[in-house]
This record gives sequence, structure tokens and C-alpha cells, in this order.
Amino acid sequence: MGAAAAGTRVFLEVRRRLQSALLILGEPKEGGVSMDISITPSSLQVKTPEGCTELQLPAEVRLVPSSCGGLRYVPGDGLHLRLQVRAESNAKLVSIFNQSSQAQECCTFYCQSCGEVIIRDRELIRVLPLPSENWGALVEEWCCHPDPFANKPLHPQENDCFIGDSFFLVNLRSDLWQPRPELAPVETCCPSSENHLKLKPKANTKVICKRCKVMLGETMSSETTKFYMTEIIIQPSERNFPIIPRSQFVQSIIAQCLVELSTARSTFRFTVQGHDGKVYILLWILNSDSLVIESLRSSKSIKKFSLLEDILKADSGSAWNAVKVLYQPCIKSRNEKLSSAWESDISIHSLTLPSATCLELLLILSRNNATLPPSLRYMNSFQVAFLKM
Repeated sequence: MGAAAAGTRVFLEVRRRLQSALLILGEPKEGGVSMDISITPSSLQVKTPEGCTELQLPAEVRLVPSSCGGLRYVPGDGLHLRLQVRAESNAKLVSIFNQSSQAQECCTFYCQSCGEVIIRDRELIRVLPLPSENWGALVEEWCCHPDPFANKPLHPQENDCFIGDSFFLVNLRSDLWQPRPELAPVETCCPSSENHLKLKPKANTKVICKRCKVMLGETMSSETTKFYMTEIIIQPSERNFPIIPRSQFVQSIIAQCLVELSTARSTFRFTVQGHDGKVYILLWILNSDSLVIESLRSSKSIKKFSLLEDILKADSGSAWNAVKVLYQPCIKSRNEKLSSAWESDISIHSLTLPSATCLELLLILSRNNATLPPSLRYMNSFQVAFLKM
């Protein structure tokens, strides 16, 4: 798949379930320039005096050239047209519940940011999903006798790994490397008689990486530690640490979480909150069957963000499966009323991540939104973005 440096911007969103596609051909730099468009089942080519852009489609996607219709010009965007496609269904996603954590296997836990070994050669005998956060209330509703699980938290044994919505629970034995909790007091706000804020020290349960100081999780008890999925990679011990760009890893994990939760709980709206309890992002899943194929002009303004360097590499031409979402940022007191309404709605699920990762995710969403054709960047009051699978 390739594109000339000075070629026309091409954006193609394929909907696998609908077997349809939206094609957008960006405006040339100089108005009134002639454009020669050639569409075949396996490729798309655009020629202008500035250069030539050609996209080769993945083997599982084929266009139907005779179905082209709805041609219209959108100022600032370029030409829009719709056409039918023949696209195979998405391959079944590997469940996060089984993310490199096969029972009876020796696994090593790594810090995703720097590759530091967190737990070495842990034999996982049981890898089990945790019930939803309201399972205790359901037991009380359905049991005609006292709740047998009352005051009995679900803690993993030595060779267990329990999987939550966005975290792993593991039992740390004394012979393993122990993550170092931060001991500095946390600042909490307590109203005083003089209406000032005082600092009240409390135990800090954060678990950080010894090498890069990234927050990995939290201590739940003297033996149980919660590691967030966005911070940890679990690999069979015989494999080496996989080098995955940070933004790619975060997008993939969040996308899988959203798809699994929306399927299991029939909910499509989520609040993304930090470990400090603050809501950072409101997310609304539009669809999870998109295949995005694009050829973009490189953007120089984003190069100062090392988190997004891997995104820039794909700007010349790429194809990827994605979850299409609507989002609203909630930082700096933005969207307070909407955030409060979502938090009080029992049909909306909360996804908890380290606060720094919430900001990383917001940066990734904002970057993705900025690279979309202008007409696709907003839907009502929400911003639109694609999370790569």
C-alpha cells in the first residue's frame, strides 16, 4: 500500500456488517485542479497534476465499482461518495480474559512502558474472570437465606489470576519481586472551620515500576495486587518481551475492553475515570466493525509528542480495524453537568485506569479526531474518533 508524498488525501471507512463504504477524496491544495479517479475491486487510484495516490485494499475487502453513488462535494472536505463492498466478517477477537494468560503455563509479567520484569516465571493454574461489580447485590436478591459470600472478598490464591474489567488480580508471594508502594502521603481535601483546605495524610496503595516510575496498579491487601491491563504485558516465560508502541497498545486494550463489555452487558456508554475517582472522558460506542483505510499527508505539529510517534509512521498509508466512538473530555471542569448525569445513570459503565493513562487516552483520541476529514470530526455535541484494534 503506497501513496505519493504530494498525492491527494484518501479516506475510506468500510462497514463490514453493512457491506458498505464511505469514500472521501480530499481537496487539492489548489482549487479547480483536475482529478482522475480509478476504482477497481482491489484498489483505488487518484491522479492529479500534484501526484498520484494509490491504495491497495486488504485481501478480505473488495469494492463493487458499479455501485458508486451519492457523489457530492463538501467544502473543506472534498468529494464524498458511497459504494458497496464485499468484506469478510471480523476475525473473532482474542478475549482479554485469555490475554497470554493460559492456565498451566509459566508466565512473566512485564511493565509495558519499559519492559521491566514485574513477576517472573509465575505458573498460572487458574485464570478466571471476576463477576460484575454488583454481583453481591444480585446474590442478596436471589437467595432466600443469608448471603454465604457476605464479607468474603474474592482474592486470588498463589497460582491464580483473576480478570476484572480493566485489571488483573494476582497474589504476590514472598519469594517473588515485590512492587514498591509509594509511601509519600496523599493530599486529600478536608473542609476546616475557616473554610480552608487542610492536608490529611493517608496510606498510599499505588504500585509503581522500579525502572520507569509508571503506576502499574494498586495493593488491595497484604497479598493481593491489582495490575491495570494498560500497564502490564503477560507473556509465556519462554517468549521475549514484545516491543509494542505505547499508543498502539493503549488503543488496542481499551478497544477490546469496550467491545467485550458492550457485548457482555449490553451497554454502549462508558465513563473513563482515573484511580483518583475523577472522570476524564465520556465514551459512546458507535460501532465496532469498521475497517479504516487511508492515505494522509504527514502532520508536523504532533511530532513533539513521543507518545504519538508510531501514529505518524502510518500517516502515509494504512489499514486497520477500529472501534468508532463518540467522546467528550471532562478535564478542567468541562462537561460537568453531562458527566454528573452519566455517573448517576446505572446503565452507564465505569472503566477505571491510572490517571496518567486517562490523559494518554484523551491525547490519542484528540490526535485521531484531528486527522479525520473535517465533516467526520463531530456528531451533535460529541467528538468522533477511531480506536485501533
